[in-house]
Amino acid sequence: MTVRSCIPYPDKRLKAVAEPVSEITDAVRAVWQDMIDTMEAMPGVGMGAPQIGVLLRLAVVDASETRGEVVRMANPEILHASVKLREHEEASPNLPGVSAVITRPRAVTVRFMDETGAVVERDFVGLWATSVQHQIDHLNGKLYIDHLSRMKRDMLVKKSRKLRGAG
Repeated sequence: MTVRSCIPYPDKRLKAVAEPVSEITDAVRAVWQDMIDTMEAMPGVGMGAPQIGVLLRLAVVDASETRGEVVRMANPEILHASVKLREHEEASPNLPGVSAVITRPRAVTVRFMDETGAVVERDFVGLWATSVQHQIDHLNGKLYIDHLSRMKRDMLVKKSRKLRGAG
C-alpha cells in the first residue's frame, strides 16, 4: 500500500492537460493502486493521476456506500451529460481545508479503457457522476475552483494557504 502525497495548489502540474494512456501496463496498474490507496487514506470518492503529480489520463472513482467498488479509468471522456443538474459540495486534497458547492450534470455517460484494456461505456449518476466529472476536470488541468467566480476562487485559495501556514 502506497499513499502518495497530493501536490499542493498552485503547482503547475495541476493546470497541465494529462497525456493519454496507450495501453494498460503493470506501471499503469501500479499508479491506479497508489491512487486508490491515497483516495482511501483521505478518505475521498475519486482521484485523478495529476493530483499525485502523474500526468497521465488515469482516474479512479468509488462513490459506493460500503467502498470496494472502485472503477479504474484510463482516458475517460464524457459522451453525454444529463440536462438535469445536481449540486454537491466539492473539495480537493490539493487545496486542503476548503470546499465549495459546484453544480454539474446529475448523470453522465463515459467512455474509458478499463483495467483489462477494454474500451467500455458506462453511465454514472449522482455522486458517482459528480466524482467522475471532477476527476476528468483534473485530467484536463482544471480544479473545482475553476467553476467558481474569480472572487470566490481567490477567497478559497487564500483561506487554504492560511490553513496550510503558507500565507
